[in-house]
Amino acid sequence: MLLRIYSLLVLLYDVIYLLLGCAWAVIESLYQFISPPKEKSVVGERVLIVGAGRGIGRELTLQFAALGADVVCWDINSEANEATKQHALEQGKGRAYAYTCNVAERDQVIRIAEKVRKDVGDITVLIHCCGVPSPRSLVAQPAPAVRQTMDVSILSHFWILEAFLPQMRKNNKGHIVALTSVAGLTGIKDQVPLCASQFAVQGLIEALSEELRTTKSSNKIFLTLVHIYPFIVSSDLAQDIRLRIPSYFGVIDPKDAANQIITAMRRNYAEISIPRYLLYLGNILRLMPRKVSIMFRDLLDTGVDFG
Repeated sequence: MLLRIYSLLVLLYDVIYLLLGCAWAVIESLYQFISPPKEKSVVGERVLIVGAGRGIGRELTLQFAALGADVVCWDINSEANEATKQHALEQGKGRAYAYTCNVAERDQVIRIAEKVRKDVGDITVLIHCCGVPSPRSLVAQPAPAVRQTMDVSILSHFWILEAFLPQMRKNNKGHIVALTSVAGLTGIKDQVPLCASQFAVQGLIEALSEELRTTKSSNKIFLTLVHIYPFIVSSDLAQDIRLRIPSYFGVIDPKDAANQIITAMRRNYAEISIPRYLLYLGNILRLMPRKVSIMFRDLLDTGVDFG
């Protein structure tokens, strides 16, 4: 009898502690929304940008360089990658390096990562912002295209983390930023392989975050997941951006998108979307019946018609 009473008291204590903790977390989140945390300095940080040759990856490289970070550019397009490096050297305050790398090839990632360690030192900020769209119906997807999408959009994360995460854990210092599209939050027609890979990235980051959180020797490694919505695209990726409500939804310049990503990283945010409010909308719609989500999607009818 006494044991049952004791167990009940322990359970009651745990429930009260949980409720108070949840209330405090909500208050803290609201406070940070109203009064955002101070942005940490990136001066002297060694930042690796995967996909630095174009688009948002290029803008991230230039802005990190301007903030005083040493930037390491990875891209499969050596000419575009070298051009980004040269711009970073001209506009930035730190050093810049360029390495041609096909991140879908594990052996190549491991080999070039070792060269980076010798040339630059330990990477302290890792940003993965490359993916391969798959703009066709699932039944029309050729097997090589599916393989390429999965190799670049998800498996490459594992090879890059294999190469750089151990040293971050050893130093208990680092920040990992993964960019996904809205395809990581909701299914999109004619983008089945991409959606599968982007949902996988979400699971990877959430699981890795939990793994690092519960390991005291790695609890100073931060992770940020960024959802880029489909109307924030480089002009060379789409023939037509479809906006049903142009006054409400519009194309965000890659420079502005990169600035928001860097701000989120410097404030140690765990997850953001661009535009920011659409992440909250997506979370709310997940609580609603599926039909509500479909109705919202049909109302907004925002997307990209790929060429």
